[in-house]
Amino acid sequence: MTETFQKFGFKPFINEALKKINFKQPTEVQEKLIPVIMEGRSVVGQSQTGSGKTHTFLLPLLNEVNPQLHEVQVVITTPSRELAYQIYDAARQITEQSPEPLSLAHYIGGTDKKRQIEKLQHRQPQIVIGTPGRVLDLMNEQALDIHKAHALVVDEADMTLDLGFLKEVDAIASALPQDLQMLVFSATIPEKLKPFLRKYMQAPVIEEIKSQTVISPTIDNWLLSTKGKDRNGLILKLLTLGQPYLAMIFTNTKTRADELTDYLRSQGLKVAKIHGGILPRQRKRIMREVQNLEYQFVVATDLAARGIDIEGISHVINDQLPEDPEFFIHRVGRTGRNGMKGIAITLYEPNDDRQITELEQLGVKFKPKALKNDELVDSYDRDRRQKRRLKKDRLDVGLVGLVKKERKKRKPGYRNKIKRAIKTKEQQERKIAKRQEKRAQRRGSK
Repeated sequence: MTETFQKFGFKPFINEALKKINFKQPTEVQEKLIPVIMEGRSVVGQSQTGSGKTHTFLLPLLNEVNPQLHEVQVVITTPSRELAYQIYDAARQITEQSPEPLSLAHYIGGTDKKRQIEKLQHRQPQIVIGTPGRVLDLMNEQALDIHKAHALVVDEADMTLDLGFLKEVDAIASALPQDLQMLVFSATIPEKLKPFLRKYMQAPVIEEIKSQTVISPTIDNWLLSTKGKDRNGLILKLLTLGQPYLAMIFTNTKTRADELTDYLRSQGLKVAKIHGGILPRQRKRIMREVQNLEYQFVVATDLAARGIDIEGISHVINDQLPEDPEFFIHRVGRTGRNGMKGIAITLYEPNDDRQITELEQLGVKFKPKALKNDELVDSYDRDRRQKRRLKKDRLDVGLVGLVKKERKKRKPGYRNKIKRAIKTKEQQERKIAKRQEKRAQRRGSK
């Protein structure tokens, strides 16, 4: 255990838990926000996926839970079932080390609500983790009593807004005390989210952790043209070529995920599949099996891209580019974590140029690759011909000749003469262009 986590002054059981899960040094968001949260202040934390947001709020909040008080003290909402499972597991890793039992419960849609209500009639959990809809359902049934909770976490707030769950979170927040400590974590803070933040947060600490690079420098980010090849066969080749430790293949739709999974299984690969059409219990079982390395290959939709932390992913393959550039960042961010090397391969066609250009404008850098003789080799930029044309169009033939002459070693007076000739030539071209523009305007006004 290094002194970096000890300086926060956590209870001994939390330090012991951190040692057990091999957490040695706080991330930037943890360094900046844990002390603020421990002071009881409300926080808006904006940082990218993989920055350590979950433990940023879990550690200080679990540190403050009173084991003697058998009522709900902390409520954590998250927009997807998988994220709820993940936060629950992370919290359990910490609370297991507590000398006095701390009770956790997670409530998500698709599970047995009647059984949950029966359990709540006997005892309320101290920490509630769940999706907004199910948490609100249990409140409306007067089974879950959260009105004394001192802290509310809204995790992945932008995704909560996108999926239409902000109304439920609003209803949950309105049932909590006025002196509530609210912690909002999000990769982005959309404009539509701001009225909700103003409603419940008085002078919160706002911290934006800007990533140095959009994609971790530990990731090799490759771009591979399909060139009319069969995508299924190409993905199979990529998966069997590099012998990945654990590979995730992202598709844009559930139908495509089903189709690709069926094909890869028909080729003898053991493939897990994760998407919104699979029942919650089955998804939970599959996630557990993936975590236990029972699968080497996982086909998933973007449901699994946000916040799902599967250790040891060595390869990410994008079957198609997602329409939302942010989903691309989340997909690729599944690999190259905790300083480990990772490879991301994106398949593209010529009509994908717009999305690739958008990603490049965000700072994503691609390395072009080609598949030759069952080997991935360096290739050319997809827009190399356009770049070459632009370069040629910069100077006309006459100016190219003058520039070449200027580069040669001549007497100073001769070089000045060439410079003047170039300048005169450029002035003449500008005059001609202006004349043509005026003529076009006159013709247009007639």
